[in-house]
Amino acid sequence: MTLGWDNPTADPTTTVLLRHGDTQLSPEHRFCGLRDLPLSASGTRQAKAAAGRLASGAPIDAVVSSPLLRAVATAAIAAGELGLTAAIDDDLRETDFGDWDGFTLEEVQQRWPAAAAAWRRDPEQAPPGGESFADTARRVDRARDRLLREHGGQTVLVVSHVTPIKIMLCGALGAPLSTLYRLYLGSACINEIQWYGQGFAAVHRVNDTSHLP
Repeated sequence: MTLGWDNPTADPTTTVLLRHGDTQLSPEHRFCGLRDLPLSASGTRQAKAAAGRLASGAPIDAVVSSPLLRAVATAAIAAGELGLTAAIDDDLRETDFGDWDGFTLEEVQQRWPAAAAAWRRDPEQAPPGGESFADTARRVDRARDRLLREHGGQTVLVVSHVTPIKIMLCGALGAPLSTLYRLYLGSACINEIQWYGQGFAAVHRVNDTSHLP
């Protein structure tokens, strides 16, 4: 079967990328990096809806999660539905937004106008006291390579955050990292990538939230 404009012959390794459910900061689109917030009641409902959707779909062999509470809780709900136990990979954590954590983008632009403008143009630019998207990408790429090495030919549910998921999508598409500025991922959205040999990948789903009410 031809996928895209390539014709891979080996079985793919599939990563199903699930963003965590809402925290108290999510409805106002506030930066939430390493601040370790739990799921809100709404976020728990979103995670349960996503878990039900995943459990009714194609079989999943393993679950790997970011170490942050909002991802761990989402992963636990999904793993419970799938009859699996989630493993933790620290490299799947969200970007460290430093001094901007807890603020909206509008507030950041008012308080740090020059830094915000540079950050929105260049993935190498970090927030004050934080981490650049380029630095995040280096560790997310490590996590991706581990997943592909350790789960070859399997389907893995990866529970993480906006930035790591966007980075994996950019990598699969062969798109520059700056493409992440043009991607939107909602809470508890499902994304899917099939990875083949020789660096070929096929993106099957992006920002699928059809399971949410």
